[in-house]
Amino acid sequence: MELLIKIFLPTYFILFFGISFVAKTIIVARRIKKNPLVLPQDESAYALVGNYFKLCLAGIFVYVILFPFLSESSFLSIDFLDVEFLKFVGLIFMLLALIWTIVAQNQMKDSWRIGIDNNMKTELVTSGLFSISRNPIFFGMVVSLVGLFFLTPNAVSLLFLILGYVLIQVQIRLEEEFLYRQHGEKYLDYLIRTRRLI
Repeated sequence: MELLIKIFLPTYFILFFGISFVAKTIIVARRIKKNPLVLPQDESAYALVGNYFKLCLAGIFVYVILFPFLSESSFLSIDFLDVEFLKFVGLIFMLLALIWTIVAQNQMKDSWRIGIDNNMKTELVTSGLFSISRNPIFFGMVVSLVGLFFLTPNAVSLLFLILGYVLIQVQIRLEEEFLYRQHGEKYLDYLIRTRRLI
């Protein structure tokens, strides 16, 4: 199992970032003729959240690359959670999260953005996975972080889980305010009938 984890982690996150962010950004950019990466570069609180997101993602990437080469004690392992069953659950969570996230992104079509697009009105997607979660992509990211923690139970992966969850919750609320301004009552109806995550 240990060898599988050491191979799986970097492979998984290269695939996750490659498919969910890089490939999707390129595909949508070609369709809409602009960059869907619209995180602000100013001094606002929203920009600060975006910067922390980027730091968190970079940290996770460094972690999964270093993990195979360092001892588990280097990351302050949580021994009572270091059991085969939880590792298996973590593996399943991560695989399901990858599939879920890719499906949700495809269902967003050209409305997909990284950040809030103030310059182009996007369609409000409410079908498919968006009929059971207003934020299925963020939900997939949370499940992936839970899976990472179960697979490698230590202080570092726990920190990524907590930090990632908090940043996602802040970003969701920023996007909710924006979507209400852009779509009005249509979004309010959607908000009432569909849960924030699941």
